[in-house]
Amino acid sequence: MGMAPQAITLPVSQRNGELPILSWPDYLVIFPAEDITMGMPKYDRLLYILNLLRARRNLNARKLAEECGVTERSIYRDMIALSEANVPIYYDNGYKLASGNFLPPLNFDFDEYHCLKLALESSPLTKTEKYQAPLKRIKAKVEAGLSDSVRKKQRFTPETTHIEIATSAAQEKGEKFYGVIEEAITSWRCLELEYDSIQSGVTKRVVEPYFIIFRGRAFYFVAFCRLRREIRTFRVDRVLQLRMLDERFNKRDDVTPETYFEGSWQLFSGEPVEVVVKFRGAAARVVLSGKHHLSESIERISENEVLYKVVTRGLEEIQRWLLGFGADAEVLSPSQLQENLARIGQYLSSTYRDK
Repeated sequence: MGMAPQAITLPVSQRNGELPILSWPDYLVIFPAEDITMGMPKYDRLLYILNLLRARRNLNARKLAEECGVTERSIYRDMIALSEANVPIYYDNGYKLASGNFLPPLNFDFDEYHCLKLALESSPLTKTEKYQAPLKRIKAKVEAGLSDSVRKKQRFTPETTHIEIATSAAQEKGEKFYGVIEEAITSWRCLELEYDSIQSGVTKRVVEPYFIIFRGRAFYFVAFCRLRREIRTFRVDRVLQLRMLDERFNKRDDVTPETYFEGSWQLFSGEPVEVVVKFRGAAARVVLSGKHHLSESIERISENEVLYKVVTRGLEEIQRWLLGFGADAEVLSPSQLQENLARIGQYLSSTYRDK
């Protein structure tokens, strides 16, 4: 059997009559062991711990270890490191900072903090495994740097606004590929992927990825597809297999979310086409209630009817939107959209006529 570990006793120090540093209540005993830290890098973790201690109360070693993703022994070592750096930490039913002015406060007023908090908590990135921890650390750093007045108001102000962004149930399937796609974009390297397209089924292809975007209910990436010889939109959770190649491609500054999706109804692209629709009844009120496309124009033609005009790229997405209004939406042009909706109407009529 090996030798039993020797205890290291951390002596209490006093500073000008302040509370004892790292007392528990009189000393802290640490047993040496191999560092098995699995979380963030040590110095990032030390700063994160300081932010946590400033923002929250009664955090013991177990709670800090859970927050940082490390062992309690690693937290004890962190406390020693902070104490040796003259950080005024003491223990009183949890670790605390002896000086409230150790970290400078941020100049956020309450409205600014509330806005930032909503943005962090409602981001689609909270649904991804890769960004959950960084977002949590950002929030802790922001809260740690709040002024006392904002902190007090935040503590006693009820949560009045909640934003929930719906995501696809299949989103988790694509998470394992998210980091690889990001790396390929930043290093301008090609991707070889097996992709399950709704229209063409499973295919293998090599693509040159340009950017990732969240639209609708899911993450997509836009890339030049060498199989189809054009820029395509790929849904991340429909990727079945993915491999980053050593082959690099030339960066294209002209392909951005703004330029690529300009004129699109939502995701799909195509030739620009003007769509003219007459809405009546409840549909007219819905259309008047908000803006649906940058190029739209709405003309009221009677108390109960409006004329809606829009130039969009492709018809598939606006066709789906119009179907939701049923008989309250009458397409006046283009003829292609009229024919598409007529075929769908005939199919529905024949399917449900005898039901």
